[in-house]
Parts: sequence; C-alpha cells; structure tokens
Amino acid sequence: MDYNKILSERAVAIKPSGIRKFFDIASEMEDVISLGVGEPDFKTPWSIRRAGIESLEKGHTWYTANAGLAKLREEIASYLKRRFQLDYQPKKEVLVSVGGSEAIDICIRALVNPGDEVLVPEPSFVAYAPIAQLTGGKAVPIATRGEDGFRLTAQQLKAAITPKTKLLVFPFPNNPTGAVMRREHLEEIAQVLRDTNIMVLSDEIYAELTYGERRHVSIASIPGMWERTVVVNGFSKAYAMTGWRLGYAAGPEPVIKQMTKVHQFAIMCAPTTSQYAAIEALANCDGDIEHMRDEYDMRRRLLVDGFNKMGLTCFEPEGAFYVFPCIQSTGLTSDEFCQKLLYSQKVAVIPGTAFGACGEGFVRVSYSYSIDHLAEALKRIERFLQEETLPDGQP
Repeated sequence: MDYNKILSERAVAIKPSGIRKFFDIASEMEDVISLGVGEPDFKTPWSIRRAGIESLEKGHTWYTANAGLAKLREEIASYLKRRFQLDYQPKKEVLVSVGGSEAIDICIRALVNPGDEVLVPEPSFVAYAPIAQLTGGKAVPIATRGEDGFRLTAQQLKAAITPKTKLLVFPFPNNPTGAVMRREHLEEIAQVLRDTNIMVLSDEIYAELTYGERRHVSIASIPGMWERTVVVNGFSKAYAMTGWRLGYAAGPEPVIKQMTKVHQFAIMCAPTTSQYAAIEALANCDGDIEHMRDEYDMRRRLLVDGFNKMGLTCFEPEGAFYVFPCIQSTGLTSDEFCQKLLYSQKVAVIPGTAFGACGEGFVRVSYSYSIDHLAEALKRIERFLQEETLPDGQP
C-alpha cells in the first residue's frame, strides 16, 4: 500500500504543532519543570464541578440540540452582554462547540473557499493557518512587532488586503505574546474594514485575563463591526475547564447557521455534562474569574521582572498567561535555546517559531503554574544562561 498516493495532500502538507514537540519530550523526562502548555493549574471551581456531577446524577446524558442547551445559550448571551456589551439572540446567533478550537475550525470552514486569503497576525496560536489550508484557503501572515506592543496596526492590515482577502483572524488577547488591543486600536482596525466584505474571526478565549484597570474590549462592540465579526470564546482559560472541552461562537445569524450545519454533521453536539457545568460557570462564577486573574497577575509580574533582571528583555504582556522574552542576546535560535534548556536544566518552554516565523528570537513561557514552580524555573534558566556565557574551558 503506497500511502503517499492515498493520503490527503493538504493534510500531509501541514506541519505538526511546535508546542506538542517539546511537551512530548518533557513528558518522558524526570524532574522537568514544564512551562510549555497553556493550561491553568487551578482546579475547576467546585460549584461548576458540582453542577456537572448533579447533571449526571439526574441522568442528563442524552444529546442536546445541535447548537447547545437553550439555557446555556441564554446564559452565554447574558454573559456577553454583561461583560462585553455585546448583544446576541441566543436562539439564532449563539452556537455551543467542543472547545474554542472547534468554533475556530467551523468558522473558517463556513466562510473560506479555495483560493480565499485568510489574514493571520503573528505570532499567534498554531491552529489558524493549518485550518485555512485544509479548506483550500491561503493563510497570509502579518508579522506584528515588539515596538508596536505586538499589536496589529491599521497600516499593516491595509497593506495586506487584496481582492482575495476573505477573513481576518483577530487573536487578542494574544497567545503567545500577551498583547492586547485597546479600544483606540480597535477603532483604527475598524476604519480599514468597514467598507470591505472582509469578515473577522475574533478569538477572545483570553478575554477575561487582562490586567490593569482597562478590561477587554471586543472588536464586535465597535460600530460597524458586529455584522462582520464572529466572536469565539470558551471556558478553558477563564474557568479552568480545559478538560471539559466546551466553547462557543456568537455572530450574525447567516454565519452561525452555516457553522451549525458543519458542527451538526461533524460533531452532533457538545458534551452534555459540560454544558450543564457551563451554565453554573456563567451564572455564578464571576468571583472565581477575579481570583484566578489576580493570581495570574502576580505570576506575570514575577516572570517579567525575572527575565529582565537576567538580561532577557521581556515585553510586558497585558493579557493571557504568557510572557514572550527575547533570547537573541544568547546567540541561539529559538529552537536551539529551548532544546539546550530542556536537556541542560530540565525546563520546557516553547520556541517562538512555533507561532510563526516572526517568532524567531523569542520563546513562550506560560505562567499558568504556581509561584514556587515559576521561581524554581527562573533559577534554572538563570543558571543555564550563566553556563552558556562561560568562556571556553572554564568550569
């Protein structure tokens, strides 16, 4: 059997995730401190777990409607209005998905035709470009810069648009940089898009994890943007519910209708138990979000200060739970730095190139881990840097 002639060319052309490569290596080593995976170290709040347990005890184990439980969609619409001033009709403009990842997938599949261009600001989450490629679309990277706070600028966006542009992926707060787009920046982006037919996929999975007095603003709330934006969010990051695999999309009815068809045939519905748990999360767990965000903020400041003190210039992230220090001063590539650090000091971080070519010279470090965990990692990284800079032959 010649599988080279059988397998999908588009699937074969996709490169494996650079995140998983280092995670898999670290998982087979002892005494490793892994700062590679973006997963909260908090347990899912008890009231959410209890709601899931109670749903099982009551025998709520059947399929739900394809779009999700009506009560959950109502709570999602209420939450988006309460937290981000977004108005959606729960019956027609909200879809419950298997994690935010599925919502991203079906949004791109519902919008992108072969040959369409999908603009992807980078560095960014690893999934956008491969999904676009699987549809036959063309992912067009836009390299954001540290001097711009790793934000997408209106000038960059305008320069990237062509007659084939169909969709802009808008990944803010950003993974891996922690960059955010404030209202004034969103206004500038909206000014470029208003007179076009370009849609926006706004991945807002880290919307609740922004720091300082200014909270997240959704681009869908900017005048002229609601009708061209699909907002993707979920429960993994804000509520520490990664294993529950639940997310959602909210957007104009014509788009959500097509996304629901794809979801219907590929998935059927999101996990029923998770949906009942999510109702509790949205209705009663705002306080848990605040507690976890305060903890992340303390960890964020520890890492930023630690990296800057050891000479690895670190952009101060304003969202998500990652720092993106520059390692160019070491003379190593991002991949070399991560491999040497892992094998020398048993600390796992992710090369910036896993998130796009413009990530070269940086590494992503997650602070979704305990203070003790992070403090020990900083000690090992500093020891690694000292060893790397010792003159040849010096012990």
